[in-house]
Amino acid sequence: MRKKVVVIGPESTGKSTLSQALAAHFSAPWVPEYARTYIEKLDRPYDYDDMLVIAKGQLEWEDLHAQKADQLLICDTDLHVIKVWSEHRFGKVHDWISEQIQLRKYDVYLLTDIDIPWQEDPQREHPEPEMRQYFFELYRNLISQTGVPFEIISGTEPERIQKSVKTIRKHLKL
Repeated sequence: MRKKVVVIGPESTGKSTLSQALAAHFSAPWVPEYARTYIEKLDRPYDYDDMLVIAKGQLEWEDLHAQKADQLLICDTDLHVIKVWSEHRFGKVHDWISEQIQLRKYDVYLLTDIDIPWQEDPQREHPEPEMRQYFFELYRNLISQTGVPFEIISGTEPERIQKSVKTIRKHLKL
């Protein structure tokens, strides 16, 4: 049975780096963050309707990569992130996104901590320490309500990888 691990956290906390490292370690496919690719192609700021397109694209990529997975699929984000950004930026979230959050099942969440320096990027919006902390707490509260095991991942890149591997092995018996 295929297991799904989601790497989730605020901006600039090493999610993509960690996701790729875990995929390499476990020889498993990883699902990149669809929003990054989508927003790069826009010739305007993203809007509320884009949130639904991004959510559908993220799940399409997840389903596509899941077909290639034997035991494990590493997801660089899930719809909780899109929900949080939609509510933060637009004050609302599409019903379809909320419904899909309830329907989709994952096996472990790895919540990336804000203990690494901010890396500037044109798509990133909140470098302020208090905003990074705000989003970290928001994600922690959301995933703790799912009932899915989760671990806060902090430290240097090697420490994060080691802790993540240990967490995945512990919860998924890999």
